[in-house]
Amino acid sequence: MQTRKTRHQFYLPDELSAKLEAMAAQPGSSKTAILTDALTAWFERRAGHELDQRFGTRLDRQNRIADRTEQKLDYLTEALGLFIRHQLTLTAHQPAFDTETNRLGRLRYEEFMKVVGRMLARGDPNARLTHVNTKE
Repeated sequence: MQTRKTRHQFYLPDELSAKLEAMAAQPGSSKTAILTDALTAWFERRAGHELDQRFGTRLDRQNRIADRTEQKLDYLTEALGLFIRHQLTLTAHQPAFDTETNRLGRLRYEEFMKVVGRMLARGDPNARLTHVNTKE
């Protein structure tokens, strides 16, 4: 009769051997099942540790990059908020614009939105809004 098990012979400390005997004495358990489960768990934990060693450095680096990106985004959001508050405060008490100034403002805004739309359509993450060509 062919089995898919290999016999092993090894020594255990007396207190560990006594614990194994006590657990194997319970109904439905055996020394083989207990040791198989224990060794399987031990190897799985070791494999997890090996994965941490192999990929942990890379994951830590990616985490630091994500943290720096989030921090930069927070700074930009705060700067944009301060700029908007400044602009709203600065222009709050100015007289109403004349029709030519309104037309020019709308034209510049529409040109700006076209440039942003083109950048989004290209999907270029490195694109910068450096120059908006307006026809004044």
